Amino acid sequence: MTPFPPVRYLDRTTPPHITTLILMTAMAAVASNLFLPSLPAMAEEFGTSYAIMQFAVTGFLALTGFVQLATGPVSDRYGRRPVMVAALVIFACASLGAAYATTLTGFFICRAFQASSVVGFVVSRAAIRDMVGREQAASMIGYVTMGMALAPMIAPTIGGFLGDVFGWRSNFVALAMIGTLTALIIWADQGETNRHKSGSFTQQARAYPALLCSPRFWGYALTMTFASGTFFAFLGGAPFVGSVVYGLSATEVGMYMAITPMGYATGNGLSGRFTARIGLYRMMIAGTLITLCGMALALLVTIIGVAHPLGFFAFTFTIGLGNGIILPSANAGMLDVRPDLAGSATGLGGALMTFGGAALSALAAFTLTEASGVYPLVLCILGSSLLCLVCVLCTIRAEQTIAAHPPANPV
Repeated sequence: MTPFPPVRYLDRTTPPHITTLILMTAMAAVASNLFLPSLPAMAEEFGTSYAIMQFAVTGFLALTGFVQLATGPVSDRYGRRPVMVAALVIFACASLGAAYATTLTGFFICRAFQASSVVGFVVSRAAIRDMVGREQAASMIGYVTMGMALAPMIAPTIGGFLGDVFGWRSNFVALAMIGTLTALIIWADQGETNRHKSGSFTQQARAYPALLCSPRFWGYALTMTFASGTFFAFLGGAPFVGSVVYGLSATEVGMYMAITPMGYATGNGLSGRFTARIGLYRMMIAGTLITLCGMALALLVTIIGVAHPLGFFAFTFTIGLGNGIILPSANAGMLDVRPDLAGSATGLGGALMTFGGAALSALAAFTLTEASGVYPLVLCILGSSLLCLVCVLCTIRAEQTIAAHPPANPV
């Protein structure tokens, strides 16, 4: 394979700079997190319940799953760059529409089009796999998502402040501005990395069965699904827990929610530094055990009766830390199943992850009540983490079986 030219920032004849990859990945996180502290105020203005308003999160996640399913094949067919630019233009326009929506239906329609922000999640990972091999990809994804983790770390705090001072609509004006700026940067910097575009969607469809019938693919994809499920469950329930159970303001909820992405950034940094040395399997096991132990302690503290918000939120650091360690390795393993279908693999895997996350987010939101306290949320996160551990162990077994008895066309 002919090597790519050295990366030069704001030169679209070279591969995208790592900061551009971070921006591409961060957009979906910002779109999901910025307005979360304002959800109770949004429900009040639109005259609906918190559970219905929370559909702005769960419905958004479900739609991003469908967007990812389409994005993978389209970026394999037409290239990474044009798909990314078009998605951000749609996102910026939809954000502006959401800011000025006067009805709940109108808001949800605009929110649906904001799901285009998730294209960056698919395209950035596919671009990385275009450029480097499996172990390097895990390390690079770790560094990219470490930078991306700053978005959900900072976004709820900024969003809570904007909501308190200017009202919840200011969050969506901010999203429109961020989307426009990011589109301009990507237009100037993102060189095309897909050198082997698919001949047609029919050609891609003929290659799909090998991917879909692969135990390796499903092992990595389900590992990602249940690992990220712990985080999505947190997103679904944390605003309610903060505002109703602990009586926090929107700004305070945003500050406490920043603890989780701090763990994510730390885990990504560890992935970037140690994955090539330690290996994908050990990293995935370590990340899962970290989340399990952390949330088991959170359950114990809750049972004891600690009433301070840190009795729950301090332990959510392990949710982020575990995800930051697991996801880069699981992503790299999944993309290595069929490197020629990197976009399709990351799109399909991302869709599974998102659908599972939407379900857990909705479950957390609908089971929480003022009387139940934080228990349903902690139990959702623990359950998802246990399923993640099972998937990791099954994936390792499948890889070892293939290594011992390699088939003619291993997938």
